[in-house]
Amino acid sequence: MLTITRKLEFDAGHRIPDHKSQCRNLHGHRYTLEITLTGAVIETEGSSDQGMIMDFSDVKALAKQHLVDVWDHAFLVYEKDHGVRDFLATLPGHKTVVIDQIPTVENLARTAFNILKAAYQDRYGTGLRLHKVVLHETPNCWAEISGDD
Repeated sequence: MLTITRKLEFDAGHRIPDHKSQCRNLHGHRYTLEITLTGAVIETEGSSDQGMIMDFSDVKALAKQHLVDVWDHAFLVYEKDHGVRDFLATLPGHKTVVIDQIPTVENLARTAFNILKAAYQDRYGTGLRLHKVVLHETPNCWAEISGDD
């Protein structure tokens, strides 16, 4: 199987409400997102994308539109974390993204995968599909999810 991978970075805040350690506090991370796609190589003679699964600039543009620009410099808050949601609502113009799960790196990776899966699904009629998402919360800690999961 031939794959391509594009890496992007964004900054976001979160907290793990019932965590036994420091992660229960409001804090942020420099996240690194790796998007791996698979599909047939485009063979259309004279096409700008000939010889590619997908142009890396298009991979980036779709990821930014559907996920990175939405999450970048936002606070990712669990919908049931009412105290923090209420507090963030008092900050004029604050960028808050409410998610339906506790924002652990595992849950964020799964959410990112689901968002991006639809964005890339067979855009060229070449069987293009999202194969894997890796989300680094720190350089030493990450979660990954593949389409086979």
